[in-house]
Amino acid sequence: MPRTKPAKRTVGAKTAAGKKTPKAALAELRAFGLGYPGAHTKSPWADHLDLAVNDKTFAYLSVDGEPFGISCKLPDSGLEALELPFATPTAYGLGKSGWVTAKFSPGETPPVALFKEWIDESYRAVAPKKLLASLAARR
Repeated sequence: MPRTKPAKRTVGAKTAAGKKTPKAALAELRAFGLGYPGAHTKSPWADHLDLAVNDKTFAYLSVDGEPFGISCKLPDSGLEALELPFATPTAYGLGKSGWVTAKFSPGETPPVALFKEWIDESYRAVAPKKLLASLAARR
């Protein structure tokens, strides 16, 4: 009977089950957020590489090597988001203004599609009207 090669372990962006790793999820979410008009990165703290528009943060994202975390301003879906097991009001009083934080332990797979919706809602809550108008014009 011929010997077969052992299956290769999946390394990099996806786990063996095909789910995104936290590192890949962060990269995808950051790239998604930077696609909005006027969006840029901002690093107010060492353990963050956040998304901002006109220097106003619309998504706090952890950096590679840290446990996955995201915080967004969710004026429309915030109460619903807070029902999720991984979501809490954002610290430092931001939760009172509609900010929601999601944190995951190492090895847990974050729901990227949901967080893209959060980033979209947060961008629209923070961006100036002129940039929102340019966003609407692109559709």
